[in-house]
Amino acid sequence: MASIYEASDWQQYRMNWYAPHRKIEPLEREIAVVDEALATLAEARIVPHIQYDRQKMLVHRKEVHERFDIPWTAISPRMQRLLYAINAIVQPQVVVAVGIFCGNTFISNAGAAIGPGSCYRARHLVGIEIRPDEATRARRNVEALLTARDRRTTVEIVAADGIPWLQRTDETIDLLYLDADGPDGTKSIYLELLLAALHALRPGSLVLAHNSVNSARSLGDYLAYVRDPARFHASVNVVVDDQGLEVSLR
Repeated sequence: MASIYEASDWQQYRMNWYAPHRKIEPLEREIAVVDEALATLAEARIVPHIQYDRQKMLVHRKEVHERFDIPWTAISPRMQRLLYAINAIVQPQVVVAVGIFCGNTFISNAGAAIGPGSCYRARHLVGIEIRPDEATRARRNVEALLTARDRRTTVEIVAADGIPWLQRTDETIDLLYLDADGPDGTKSIYLELLLAALHALRPGSLVLAHNSVNSARSLGDYLAYVRDPARFHASVNVVVDDQGLEVSLR
């Protein structure tokens, strides 16, 4: 089953990529939009409910603001909340994020499990970034957020090509996040990444693909694959901003 959630104002909602912490709208509006998106995911039975700790999410946001070196990011406040909430609700034990740049996309997912804003404990969190300098920055950012409680979780930031890394993994992945650019500079690599990880995804695993709106043209083969009911149980295009997030249940 494939469906869509569109915020009524997504085309007017704009962020400055170089000022990611700047307030765009009242907090109440941000929460309402994300709650509507989560309700659509719950209706599709991709998430079991829509409840998450909003206060801990704000703690997470504050710590990222204060501790992370973010040269730029397309992760809007709405998207940050949505990613945190999905992870907080589903509580995946093994999370793999591919294409994490400076680590902000990684921690938007993993922040529900590590750091001062965490609400559960995961077993293994992996961020993959092909550029060694950005992987180093991401590792430094993530390490600045870790607390003593996080020692029970294995956290890895890996400088690697995501495709061979996924092909080699023998661990079951509960949540896979895709945000990598291919050699052509587009998101056309998503399907190749997904196929490389397919052996590690169990029934019930989630796959989150950023840029489902602004990169829809280059994601045609990927979107057709995850929206095929013979391959994925459900998939929802969540349009809270001009980037979008395809949320798919294996």
